[in-house]
Amino acid sequence: MILAIDFDGTIVTDRFPSVGEVKPGAKRCINLLHSEGYYIIIWTCRTLNKAQEVAQFLTENGIHFDKINESSPMNVEKYSGIDTRKIYADLYIDDRGLIDLPSWQEIYTIVHNKLPTLADTGWP
Repeated sequence: MILAIDFDGTIVTDRFPSVGEVKPGAKRCINLLHSEGYYIIIWTCRTLNKAQEVAQFLTENGIHFDKINESSPMNVEKYSGIDTRKIYADLYIDDRGLIDLPSWQEIYTIVHNKLPTLADTGWP
């Protein structure tokens, strides 16, 4: 299953255009979800060089992800080889939702109650 996770204000404290500090529990939760087979897309308004800074920051801080601002190859194929502007995900995690962002421990529980892992679906 695909998770789109916002960067500023969600994974890190919002210090845009700088990069804030990793929020408590974010690294542990994201890495655990990734290791369980969830496909992680970092979903951010940062583009070009700023998106590269995000990738570097996440890599240097040991936070695992699959893509930044790009849909999964499976969904690109689904839409005739076009990577649409809207990132496709099964669940979006963002500090700008209808409710305040839960703790990362709560997010982990919510994801598990809402979505199966890719392994659970039989998808390779």
